[in-house]
Amino acid sequence: MTTEPSDDGFVHIPGLPSFDPNDEAESAVISRLAGNWYRRATVKRDEPDLDSLFDESRPDYPEAIIPFSGHPIWQALPEEKRSRLLSWAWIAYNRHTVMAEQRVANPAFALVMEGEYPSLGGQEIEIALAQAMVDEQYHTLMHINANAITRKRRKDPFPDAFLPASHTALEHQRLRDASSERWQRSLTTLAFATVSEISINAYLDLLADDQEIQVINSTTAKLHNRDEYCHASISDELAKMVYDVLDVNKRRFFLDRMVAGLEAFVATDYSTWERILEVEQIPGRERMVAETKEDTSRSRLVRNYSGLHSLMTEMDVLGEVEFDWGTSVTDR
Repeated sequence: MTTEPSDDGFVHIPGLPSFDPNDEAESAVISRLAGNWYRRATVKRDEPDLDSLFDESRPDYPEAIIPFSGHPIWQALPEEKRSRLLSWAWIAYNRHTVMAEQRVANPAFALVMEGEYPSLGGQEIEIALAQAMVDEQYHTLMHINANAITRKRRKDPFPDAFLPASHTALEHQRLRDASSERWQRSLTTLAFATVSEISINAYLDLLADDQEIQVINSTTAKLHNRDEYCHASISDELAKMVYDVLDVNKRRFFLDRMVAGLEAFVATDYSTWERILEVEQIPGRERMVAETKEDTSRSRLVRNYSGLHSLMTEMDVLGEVEFDWGTSVTDR
């Protein structure tokens, strides 16, 4: 890889997330990513030693954003058991991220490139979307790599098959299945992708800025985050362009689906947690989940909705949607 930094201090390699060549963790993640991607076409090389960056004493996921954090049943668990649950949380997070890229983001970009909206197109938007789709494939590989390292170092398979699909993926599919018209299904996917691409930074920030979890894990989130700030701009423009060519009924449908997507994206995924707690046979799990659900302050994992708020403000449609934006909304 060419590792000459540009004026901003980061190395920019087409397709790969921008990274700081002076940061050992960032360089290791990118090297591993590039090595995986090109291995089919090159002589097998030694993989970067990510293992040396793994510290078994660090948690894999921030305990502070676990919905049960502070609950007496959670607090009473042995430290080793809480650590396993945090590893499960990291595994589930990466799996859900891959689902978002593969089931929502890339299919939405492909719809536009394939002519779903005939009045949109041109070389500039096609190049931007094609590049974004390449980025998403790298993100998928990056998060799969992250889980592979966790499973190896924790000496546990943490099987994906034990987990349900993410709440967002299930809600996206439910709404698509309930749509009788092709345009409804297409706009549902585009709406969910718009929300995901614009709002994911708020979730990634929670992991990227955490100084206590595995360095490789926070670095994976940090690298992904840089790309998504660019993708948010692309999704902003794409949503506005599509909205402009829709008729009145389709505009209303698109706005409603964006709100549905946001509600799904920011919600605490209790179905995943219920499965993890069942797999681990946590005593009192039903009561802990039930009592946590009763606490409405824990119903949303992410509370920064500034991305979609800004987009709807620019579209001049903020007064046409119903969503509790709260007090965390700030302009991007």
